[in-house]
Amino acid sequence: QLQLVESGGGLVQPGGSLRLSCVVSGFTLDYYSFGWFRQAPGKEREWVSCISSSGDSTNYADSVKGRFTISGDNAKNTVYLQMNSLKPEDTAIYYCAASSYHFCSGYVPYYDYWGQGTQVTVSS
Repeated sequence: QLQLVESGGGLVQPGGSLRLSCVVSGFTLDYYSFGWFRQAPGKEREWVSCISSSGDSTNYADSVKGRFTISGDNAKNTVYLQMNSLKPEDTAIYYCAASSYHFCSGYVPYYDYWGQGTQVTVSS
């Protein structure tokens, strides 16, 4: 049984930074690829970033390229999303997801497990 628990969300001013964590239990990171998604009120779920099981491949939505960085720590069984230069439009609930497919993809049907989400609010 794979479980994902997100943390690190909160209130931050525009231009600030925040690091989200996704703690994985049940299996090691080597067996899964991971993605971050977000959903703002009244909007559809949006893919943000992904990382392959080996960590050698990552990808980002155009809206966050150059500002967000996804990474993983196998020893800690944790996936991170470092968010810099935050904008009000980044405000959303952020979800961590795991896929049994090892490659990095924003294709939602590839993801088998989802966390409960953590709220990120960017406001002055």
